[in-house]
Amino acid sequence: MACDITAGRAGKVCKDKLGGNSSLYIFNFVEDPFTIVAGEATAINASLTTVFEFGLEGDGNTLVQDKTSDRNTGTSVNTTTLAAVLKALDAPTNVTLNLLSAGYPQAVVKDRNDNYHAIGLDDGIDFAINSQTGGAKTDLNGYTITGVSTTKDLAPILDAATVTAFLALV
Repeated sequence: MACDITAGRAGKVCKDKLGGNSSLYIFNFVEDPFTIVAGEATAINASLTTVFEFGLEGDGNTLVQDKTSDRNTGTSVNTTTLAAVLKALDAPTNVTLNLLSAGYPQAVVKDRNDNYHAIGLDDGIDFAINSQTGGAKTDLNGYTITGVSTTKDLAPILDAATVTAFLALV
């Protein structure tokens, strides 16, 4: 059967990983932005020419993938939810985030282990923007953006050569 698994995973892995994300790279929608082979992005579509970086700090930046299968319908979908905290409110960021929520952007998220996850590849990402001044002096003055996308498979991870080529577009 084509959906039988072909490999397992070691019982113990090293305890040397970190949670969280360090950078968010967003780009306007491109049909098939990466060549995907066995869960890995191995090349960039030549139509992808511009990427915008959003630096992330702190612990409020998460990427969660929920892959769910339905026996009754014979379908599977991966719902990816990205949450990112951008500090400090300003007019130029308002303009950017208004456009972000109106479009169909795609993204790559760099986690704290230097893995680059490509998300929103099928239909783009739908973003909700929360802008707040905070109440207490130590509250967030900034934005929390939440992006949700659905794809068939878990997000591919960029291979080393593709990371190098991708970062050249920033």
